[in-house]
Amino acid sequence: MTVARVWVPLAATLTPANRADNEEAPHVLAELPEGVRWLLGDVHYNDPALREGWETDGTALVTIWYGRYPHYDDGAPVRRVFHQLRSHAIETFNEQFKAIFDGHQQVPTRGLIATRRMVLGAVFAYQLLLLYRHERGQDLRVGLKACLRAA
Repeated sequence: MTVARVWVPLAATLTPANRADNEEAPHVLAELPEGVRWLLGDVHYNDPALREGWETDGTALVTIWYGRYPHYDDGAPVRRVFHQLRSHAIETFNEQFKAIFDGHQQVPTRGLIATRRMVLGAVFAYQLLLLYRHERGQDLRVGLKACLRAA
């Protein structure tokens, strides 16, 4: 889960590929701070139980809907705008994160625990780097990999 102009991870986990997103989401979403108004998720988050749990807390879960496109219900134009934004932002974030931490290659670890430790450690290092650069008024999108390597 991320928020803001520069996507800062607010909650993260790493699960095996055979673990469904909608099963893991309640554990991750429980870590979000109060005041989150919108949760943008892909089609795997379009789960009635997940939606019910979050919309009762005043948080709107905006997900892609199943079925043929285009959709014509009242919420379709809003979902389209949010998901276009989400798609551009999250793909940019994913690419930047993978570039910084050499994520285009196979991880050098074996097993879920070691891999989880490495990936979530990278997320934490990324958060610290953004905080460090923010406090110094530096660009939060340029020079991150060089800054980490110099550390």
